[in-house]
Amino acid sequence: MFDLSIFTTPEAWISLLTLVFLEIVLGFDNIAFIAVTTNRLPKDKQHIGRKLGLAGAMVSRVIFLCFASWLVHMVDPIFTIDLGPYVHGFSIRDIVLALGGIYLIYKGIDELKSMLALEELKADHEEATTGKRRTIGLGQAVGTIMVMDVVFSIDSVITAVGMAEHLIIMIIAVMAAIFLMMIFIDAVSEFINGHPEIKILALVFITAIGILLTIDGLGFHTGIEIEAVGMPLEKVLVYFAMIFSLAMELIQMVYNKRAGDFYREKEIEQAKAAYAEDARAQYQAEAKALFDAQQKGRVAADAHDIKNMPPSDEE
Repeated sequence: MFDLSIFTTPEAWISLLTLVFLEIVLGFDNIAFIAVTTNRLPKDKQHIGRKLGLAGAMVSRVIFLCFASWLVHMVDPIFTIDLGPYVHGFSIRDIVLALGGIYLIYKGIDELKSMLALEELKADHEEATTGKRRTIGLGQAVGTIMVMDVVFSIDSVITAVGMAEHLIIMIIAVMAAIFLMMIFIDAVSEFINGHPEIKILALVFITAIGILLTIDGLGFHTGIEIEAVGMPLEKVLVYFAMIFSLAMELIQMVYNKRAGDFYREKEIEQAKAAYAEDARAQYQAEAKALFDAQQKGRVAADAHDIKNMPPSDEE
């Protein structure tokens, strides 16, 4: 079925490694979406939800690749809208990107509104007090991830079709990238959901990607392709901005942690010094009280001795 002899050539391995790298880079927005979506699952189902979501994404991409010859024609216009200044021939790719982008904009803004309304904190409080929490089902989460992966993966799959001549190379690249994502998805998701500032950044990123997909589907783009990463210029700029923001946020988190540790150490030192001072003052007070008691005892003993002293011969 597949000609494995192609792996005896260096070109096949270079193509495979390049595609794996591109799949991982282009899959960052998918990971952010999975992290946000599975956070709505019950705690005990989030792990399996992430794994099943990625597995479903892998299946959908492999199916896409199996229809590689049809994918080439996804960019062919099926109808054209002519509004004078605006003329655009819509292909299947454009329609999917526009609809998926609109959903991502809605999802990102809705989740941001939810965070700013403290709905998650209120839900955690409700769960702690009543034992109940509003969640989504596992099937709903996995289905949403699979559907949105179609949107996320269209460009990367089309890129793979254009870069590799053999279907087996494309399938192995997709599977290798997904398996690598499975290894890190839990850590990445917990990190995103465990830090509100990073989650807000991820939601802004999802919204920005949604805007890009929508305007791309509507035909508004520069047409400049950055071949090194296989992405259009506008998407590279958004990725760069988000990576820069993430780097700044991580630096700020490291600074806050170190500053917090520093102040805690100072507070502990001050507490120890205050405790030692209190202990010294208490010891001195107890020593003085003991000394005073001993002195009173001696005075009383001397008075008793004087009182009981026998009269002298002169008397």
